Amino acid sequence: MKLAILAIGAHPDDVELGCGATIAKEISHGKKVGILDLTKGELGTRGSAKIRAEEAKNGAKILGVEVRENLGFADGFFVNDEKHQLEVIKIIRKYKPEIVLCNAIDDRHIDHSKGSKLISDACFLSGLVKVETELNGVKQEAWRPKFVYHYIQWKNLEPDFVVDISGFMDKKMEAVKAYSSQFYDPNSKEPNSPISSKNFLDSVLYRALDLGRLVGVEYAEGFNTERYVAVKSFDNLI
Repeated sequence: MKLAILAIGAHPDDVELGCGATIAKEISHGKKVGILDLTKGELGTRGSAKIRAEEAKNGAKILGVEVRENLGFADGFFVNDEKHQLEVIKIIRKYKPEIVLCNAIDDRHIDHSKGSKLISDACFLSGLVKVETELNGVKQEAWRPKFVYHYIQWKNLEPDFVVDISGFMDKKMEAVKAYSSQFYDPNSKEPNSPISSKNFLDSVLYRALDLGRLVGVEYAEGFNTERYVAVKSFDNLI
């Protein structure tokens, strides 16, 4: 299966929080989108890896993605080395995405910036013919995504561009709330965490509202890019 977009996150729920509405919008336009989680989120303060796996399945169903895989890297302790890069490369070559969306380039959680660099490096290496990989005993062909974009997470990074997600914010919030073990629940008996407050859940909405305000639309999601964003003409600019 060839994907137009592969969205990658260090933890289940990273993708939904960072670019869930953009994914939903692209799927509505007929694009094939997949999600790759690097870890099972087993170090999360709330819930468990088993619960997160079920929540991830529900989140993927809500967004309508074609496939969701998990590499099972060690939450909190994976590193950007050859071993981990090769595992990511195998998935990139398997699905041959034109666009990869991945973690924030700088963030509070150490896995986010680590994941960002790991994925970016793997996307480059995946295009080198002398980097050899096999999947299910079959040698894979080199493939390099055309674009690597980084969604924004905890920190309010300055985006290089934003996507108009008006009409898709409800879908995003539904997918985010599929992770009921992680986010605000006034009846929960589990320990509090930085993302379990009502303020955090509200911030997902008000960040999208504010980015939308700045470009004259209702809602927007922001991204950082590793190179200049180019346009062929002014016809499609907001």
